[in-house]
Amino acid sequence: MSLTRRQVTSAAIAAVPLAGRSRREPRTLYIAGDSTAAQKYADAAPETGWGMAIPFFLRKEVKVANHAVNGRSSKSFVDEGRLDAILSDIRPGDFLIVQFAHNDEKATDPARYTEPWTTYRQYLRLYIDGARARGARPVLATPVERRRFDAEGTALPTHGDYPAAMRALAGEEGVALLDTEALSLALWQRLGVEQTKTYFNWTATEQDNTHFNPPGAIAVARLVAQELLRTRVLARHDVVRLHEDVPTSWITWPPAPAS
Repeated sequence: MSLTRRQVTSAAIAAVPLAGRSRREPRTLYIAGDSTAAQKYADAAPETGWGMAIPFFLRKEVKVANHAVNGRSSKSFVDEGRLDAILSDIRPGDFLIVQFAHNDEKATDPARYTEPWTTYRQYLRLYIDGARARGARPVLATPVERRRFDAEGTALPTHGDYPAAMRALAGEEGVALLDTEALSLALWQRLGVEQTKTYFNWTATEQDNTHFNPPGAIAVARLVAQELLRTRVLARHDVVRLHEDVPTSWITWPPAPAS
């Protein structure tokens, strides 16, 4: 499929950004991503997306709109109209964090697969251009790492060329990059084989090395908040609790919405 940078929607790309928002006016941090960031409901507990924990690290004037959904890739998220839904609400001064790759990697699924150096980057540009057309700031986040170790206890990267392709695109487009892939891999290495099990969704019936439980989601959300500060997407006064314990009891799972 040949993509163009106008594919987001003609209305979004043609829109003339409105005047910038006052610093005193609340801003919203939108999240476009997959299950590692998504809101989880009571039927999935204790599985927890890092997007559920990021509000704990932001002052109350920075709102969070978590649009991440289980199983989506950069492609399927667009094809299902989910990017358009964000662009219909996003305002000047808001932020759009984009984290995909887990499902882009599924080469046997044409509905989700993208190739790192071609279609993956083309789809990511739709998010970048769509946010900019609305006067919002796009932010790319490399995919958080899975829990995988070799026999010697070395934490292994699992995302192939996707993080490198995103890093290169961020440089080309002048977009802030949150390198959560590198930071999470380093964190899993520091924690080691056994302790990382307490950060992932390991239960009596499941050994899940991709999705987080509350401690893991809080740890990754802290990395995201630190990167938002480091890259100057947010100012120091926008970020809180970076060096404080966040109780896992703050994580809650609401009832699943009616289908």
